[in-house]
Amino acid sequence: MEPHGQSPWSSAKADKISLFLNFFPRVLAMIIKNIVVGPLEVNCYILGCEDTREAAIIDPGADADKIIKVVEKERLAPKLIINTHAHFDHVGGVWMIQDHFKIDFLLHKDELFLIENLNEQATSFGLDRIPEPDVNKFVNDGDKISLGQKVIKVIHTPGHTPGGVCYYVDNSIFVGDTMFAGSIGRTDFPGSSYETLIKSIKERLFPLGDGVMVYPGHGPSTTIGNEKNHNPFLT
Repeated sequence: MEPHGQSPWSSAKADKISLFLNFFPRVLAMIIKNIVVGPLEVNCYILGCEDTREAAIIDPGADADKIIKVVEKERLAPKLIINTHAHFDHVGGVWMIQDHFKIDFLLHKDELFLIENLNEQATSFGLDRIPEPDVNKFVNDGDKISLGQKVIKVIHTPGHTPGGVCYYVDNSIFVGDTMFAGSIGRTDFPGSSYETLIKSIKERLFPLGDGVMVYPGHGPSTTIGNEKNHNPFLT
């Protein structure tokens, strides 16, 4: 037991800890806010850099006012909207958010045919017409999107839709409707393919590692390992 007062060993240990912390950069937490929106209960995600407060909004499918309020409450500075795909339930709030914050909307080019048919999509479900947003930039497989001190990697995962993508950052992946906890995205829509979707999941997502957190477009979060071992469509 050390005597009262500062031990010379304590001072040496403090110097070593200080040197360690100065040598390795501080790992900043990523802000993740999940907002369930619209009649189909889509998971809209707000990603933020803890250091700079810059944010990206993923799949704002409806309830734009609710999303805007969360962004402003958290004192985030949204820089862009990035969508996993362009089905109406994931795009319905884009136009209003785009207009409110004056930010770009990013999407894969193979989703444009869905943007052009947003109203047909919505009315086929008995829902109101949706304002068509402007797509400002296209994302491609392998792109890296800077968000403050964070870097988001784009992974193209066609199958649910031709231009479906996932966003990978900090051991977390935002997959839209590519994969769910215990299930996968529907493949009975125009441009969908069951075989392509299964290939995308097994060849593009599984190699990321079992410990990667998966944030889907509907339902609860999961992990790559859990879906690899227990998802009946993938085991």
